[in-house]
Amino acid sequence: MLRAAPRRLPSEIDLALLWSSVMLLVIGMVMVYSASMATAEAGRLTGNQPAYFLLRHAVFLSIGLVGAAIAFQVPMRTWQQWSPWLFVGGFVLLALVLIPGIGREVNGARRWLPLGIVNLQPSELMKLFAVLYAADYTTRKMPHMHDLKRAFLPLASAMVAVGVLLLKEPDFGAFVVIIAIAMGILFLGGMRARLFVVLILVLLAAFAALIIFSPYRRDRIFGFMDPWADAFGRGYQLSHALIAFGRGELLGVGLGASVEKLFYLPEAHTDFLLAVIAEELGFVGVLVVIVLFGLLIQRAFAIGRQAVALDRLYSALVAQGLGVWLGVQSFINMGVNTGLLPTKGLTLPLMSFGGSGILANCVALAVLLRIDWENRQLMRGAKV
Repeated sequence: MLRAAPRRLPSEIDLALLWSSVMLLVIGMVMVYSASMATAEAGRLTGNQPAYFLLRHAVFLSIGLVGAAIAFQVPMRTWQQWSPWLFVGGFVLLALVLIPGIGREVNGARRWLPLGIVNLQPSELMKLFAVLYAADYTTRKMPHMHDLKRAFLPLASAMVAVGVLLLKEPDFGAFVVIIAIAMGILFLGGMRARLFVVLILVLLAAFAALIIFSPYRRDRIFGFMDPWADAFGRGYQLSHALIAFGRGELLGVGLGASVEKLFYLPEAHTDFLLAVIAEELGFVGVLVVIVLFGLLIQRAFAIGRQAVALDRLYSALVAQGLGVWLGVQSFINMGVNTGLLPTKGLTLPLMSFGGSGILANCVALAVLLRIDWENRQLMRGAKV
């Protein structure tokens, strides 16, 4: 009698999540090099080295991967215990940024803490801390989720305090993302739909007021509505991003052959990396990036649903909160690049140049993989 073939044991981690993340990181590194080489070669501060930004990005990515390896070893119960302190620490860092002589100012924005040869951007770390804290808060307040005063107002007060500091920098984009994280986790945690809709309307009114009473934000809105009306002024970035998309057509002009990155499109290797991808790799390249982000976010929510089935509410909310963060930020960046949203200084997660962003993204993915790993261990009967 033939022996039955041994059953293949399920993977220890979610391979779809892992490989989609790796592909985004690899594509990001290649495109950062392509988008930045001309600027780096012509810059005196970069030593006229074409690979200047590539080498720095590689260092940041290495630091991020080391941070991810360490973060993966931390149990979720430890993340939950430390989440309030991480949030407080992030708040302190945001406050330090605003102190003259401590925070570094670039182009009128004070968002960085100088740490020798690198700069730390606390707002990037705060996105991760907001996910961890909002998930812990919602878990603790679960019996009171239908009570506006006991469930919403304390968290709202904390997020408003963070928002005040972010708007002082100013970093309106990070403020929008953090508010989206908090609201998303509250909704996923069981907030009443009617109350949630009312809060969304209030937030939209608040954002509208921030735009109306801020001259430079109003200019961005007007530039977004008709970038060609002032193509050499407030519509400059968007008009050149749209030109890059138009030149790319279906298959692109070829890797490294972008014209817009040659001192036409500002921040080509950070905020407008997708426009360079569109020009060099075409619609197909942009579609690949969108599909990879879609797969990553889908896996985050699937891991969260599995955690719910295992009665691990905190882990579920963290997983889905990370999905909200990466989904909202990537959507805003893509919307800005394509002219669907007003110009905003938000990078494309996992791909754009930036040390703090890459570090925060890598640690976030490690936490997500840890949640999935603990889910699988529990399903096998092991303790975590």
